[in-house]
Amino acid sequence: MKTQLRNTFLILVSALALSACQTSVSQNQKTDLPVAKVILDSDSDGIPDDIDECPATPENVVVDERGCPFTGMGVGLKMEYRAFFTKGSSELSKEYQLDLDKVAKKLKEYETATMRIEGHASTDEVPAVDAVLQSNALSRNRALIVKNYLIMQHQIDPNRLIIASYGAEQPIAPSDTKEGKSMNRRVYGLAQEPED
Repeated sequence: MKTQLRNTFLILVSALALSACQTSVSQNQKTDLPVAKVILDSDSDGIPDDIDECPATPENVVVDERGCPFTGMGVGLKMEYRAFFTKGSSELSKEYQLDLDKVAKKLKEYETATMRIEGHASTDEVPAVDAVLQSNALSRNRALIVKNYLIMQHQIDPNRLIIASYGAEQPIAPSDTKEGKSMNRRVYGLAQEPED
């Protein structure tokens, strides 16, 4: 009986000692524990629901930063055009006319879109004495032939077409090779809707 009483006494003292060691956190006491915020993405597209503009995107569809299906070019029109020319010429070949027909179709579809048309030349197209003047004239003619084609063949409003000529100032390839020079004899166009 003494052993049993002693064991009971030890258990009671141990319980009291353990309860004295515990500290409680009061309602007013602040803790420094981090709080995890739950971010919901109900359609699992990687865009949180609170900023997702298309909240019911189907599974395995690529989305843009708004959470809407990605179309490749963003909202509206953004279309590039390239044409290359033979040395000293501003004649637009048939293949580049066909490409320009596609651009014109899009310009008609997007009535507020404009197109910037840049003409370029290579360093071997004009004599060194008149290089700047003649090179700019040739590159300007190249840009004008594209602009005039859009106006005459597709009735695109001239005010929607902006031209610029750079001569040989902005090469896209080295001018020390035949291939490089032919790449630099070009028109580059960008048709797009104005940004809001």
